[in-house]
Amino acid sequence: MATADAAGHPHVVPLCFALAGAHLYFVVDAKPKNPGGRALKRMRNIAENPHVAVVADDYAEDWTALAYCMVRGDAAIVTAAGERRRALTALRARYPQYRTMSLDGPAHPVVRITPRHVHLWRASAPLVTRRGDGAPALPRVAPTRRPKPPRPPAPRRPR
Repeated sequence: MATADAAGHPHVVPLCFALAGAHLYFVVDAKPKNPGGRALKRMRNIAENPHVAVVADDYAEDWTALAYCMVRGDAAIVTAAGERRRALTALRARYPQYRTMSLDGPAHPVVRITPRHVHLWRASAPLVTRRGDGAPALPRVAPTRRPKPPRPPAPRRPR
C-alpha cells in the first residue's frame, strides 16, 4: 500500500487486506511495531492525506502469465462497531494468523479503503480499467510485446 503525507512524500508498505463488499480493509495487527496503532507512518499519512493505492501482484515464473490489480482510493479509520466486526471477520477468514490475535482496542485500528479507480492488467489477456463510479471504461488489449513499425515497400525494379 502506498500513502503520502500532506507534503506528498510517499511511503510504501506491504499489506494484509481483505475485500468485504465494495471495500478493502486492513488492521494494524499485533505484530511488533514501534510506534504502533495510529502513530504508524501509514496511519499518520492517512490522517493527513486519505488518498492511497494498493497493488496486488500475481507473479508467475512464466512472464506471459503475469498480472496485477491496482486500486486507488480513499482510506478512513472504521468507527462503526458492526463494520469493524465485518472487516475483522473477512480478515480472519483470509489470514489464519489473525484468528489467534487480539485485535481489539485503539492499538488496532481497522481501515476501510473505498476504491475510486481499479486497474487490472494481465500480460496476455485484455486490460480492464474501471472508472471511479465502478463502471468499466473501454477495455483495451495489453500488448505482449512492442509492435514493429511497418516496413516500407520494397523498391520497384525497372523492367
